[in-house]
Amino acid sequence: MTTDSPTPDTGAELLPIATTARTRAALRTLIRPDRGLALTGIGILVAATAVGLLVQPLLGRIVDIVADGRPAGDLTLPVVLLVAVAVVQGLTTTLGLTRIARLGETVLARLRERFVERALNLPADRLERAGAGDLTARVTGDVARVAEAVRSALPEMARSVLAIVLTLGALALLDVRFLLAALLAVPVQLLTARWYVRRALTLYADQRVANGAQQQQLLETIGGAVTVRGHRLEEQHTERSAGRSRKAVDLTMRSVNLVLGFYGRLHIAEYIGLAAVLIAGFWLVRDGAVSIGTATAAALYFHSLFGPVNAALVLLDDAQSAAAGLARLVGVTDLAEQPEPATGEPAAGKAEAGKAAPSSVPRQRIASSEAAVTVHAVSHAYGPGRPVLHEVSLTLEPGEHVALVGTSGAGKSTLARIVAGVQQPTSGSVTAPAGTGSAAAGAGEHPVVLVTQEVHVFTGTLAEDLRLARPDASDADLRTALATVHALEWAEALPDGLATVVGEGGHRLDPARAQQLALARLVLADPALAVLDEATAEAGSAGARVLERSAEAALAGRTALVVAHRLTQAVAADRVVVLEAGRVVESGPHDELRDADGPYAALWRAWSGSRTTAPHP
Repeated sequence: MTTDSPTPDTGAELLPIATTARTRAALRTLIRPDRGLALTGIGILVAATAVGLLVQPLLGRIVDIVADGRPAGDLTLPVVLLVAVAVVQGLTTTLGLTRIARLGETVLARLRERFVERALNLPADRLERAGAGDLTARVTGDVARVAEAVRSALPEMARSVLAIVLTLGALALLDVRFLLAALLAVPVQLLTARWYVRRALTLYADQRVANGAQQQQLLETIGGAVTVRGHRLEEQHTERSAGRSRKAVDLTMRSVNLVLGFYGRLHIAEYIGLAAVLIAGFWLVRDGAVSIGTATAAALYFHSLFGPVNAALVLLDDAQSAAAGLARLVGVTDLAEQPEPATGEPAAGKAEAGKAAPSSVPRQRIASSEAAVTVHAVSHAYGPGRPVLHEVSLTLEPGEHVALVGTSGAGKSTLARIVAGVQQPTSGSVTAPAGTGSAAAGAGEHPVVLVTQEVHVFTGTLAEDLRLARPDASDADLRTALATVHALEWAEALPDGLATVVGEGGHRLDPARAQQLALARLVLADPALAVLDEATAEAGSAGARVLERSAEAALAGRTALVVAHRLTQAVAADRVVVLEAGRVVESGPHDELRDADGPYAALWRAWSGSRTTAPHP
């Protein structure tokens, strides 16, 4: 179960935050595969702590030997035992902490993998509503907080709690009255912990939200710097950034004051407890109930509690911060597991037909003998009152190339993402192919591949970038795919050929070559259905013809839906589908639609006219 995040003044609908109960359940699920490691690690730490508790009685024994005026030789055994205790405790503590640290790192790695996997599957429109800043803050700041807690707080917390429990038990063994005296500090410590926890969780959650809003503002300002300068909005955006920074700083200072108050209350508890134990020791020694050495051991036991108790309570700071971060991460993973609620209006006629419009419909795989893709009465809205598609129905036959055209805002990219399966429709259904490609690791694993105009070149060698589509591909397979999209010549001309490092910090690929790289990955994946969403738009006029040839070669032999950036792609398609205001208004071959004097003919005249009058590149 998750709850909605507090919405900052950015207007964004932030990603949800998991409830405390859901966060604990998720944590148990993450630890469950390594229960054996957890139990052995805790068991070894218990043994290490128990051995360490022998130090105080041995020191008390030394005090009694000195107080009784015994020979110096009587000190040999306690001193040797102290050395042995130190060695054994050091070895067992190291072993136990190592196992706890391994447990923490394993769980952290599992959490990261699950978060990345689920974040990649989030609906595109949900991410757009939240803004990039919120997800960026979670994948950086929140993961860092949890990692820090796992690496430092978890082992220390485990050792501190064990030391507290076993030390209190040792006080009781000396004399139960020492334990009762020590427990006088507990009410103050519990009240301090309660006072802190009740304020910390909300404060740290608000801090994470404020940091996300701050990052979102910075991303928008830097990303749109050209527009900001062009409209002389520098002062307005600077003030917005400063305002959100002030809010983040204010929350940080509140957390600092909270921690200072927390420490002050802990010092009072320490004074009360130590004074009580010393007074109890004085009365018990005077009455002959215990020896001076025993009273010394009791005082040392309580003094040794300062470190573990303070550490455990202070670690509540890290624990609360990590819990807030973990709740935000679990909120994302839960969101990815659950379908988005319906936000658009139900399709007309659904109620009368007695069929409910599901909020998201699983994509079904069908045999290759049937239609490759069937889109039935698909509607989609990015929010109440923001419909984009209206009961769109479309069928793509096996091997057919369909060009999707229309003016900006007609819903072409939304329909393409729905067909590709990266976004679920508000209502309606999409039936996709099971895949009939020939690649061993292609068609079965990649029934549909989407290539957009926003291509990312991953950091690494060119070969590694290509193998993202098919990890088992040989160098010969990579060269074949590059040759298919007419990219082999420039790829082999790179400084180190396929071993050339590309991406950030590596050899820079221009937009046309980056797009050819994406098309080569499509060839390697060998999907039954390929969806191209303006995949040649970033090349500019100079690279348009080259990319169109590359795209045509990559699509050969497969079913394809192409959002056409240039109408030359529509001319080459088997069929053209025209979208207008989220509805299909025309469908047919290029020649037929061009001569029909409809919406497509108007688009064609406008486009071909601009090409006639425009200077040739």
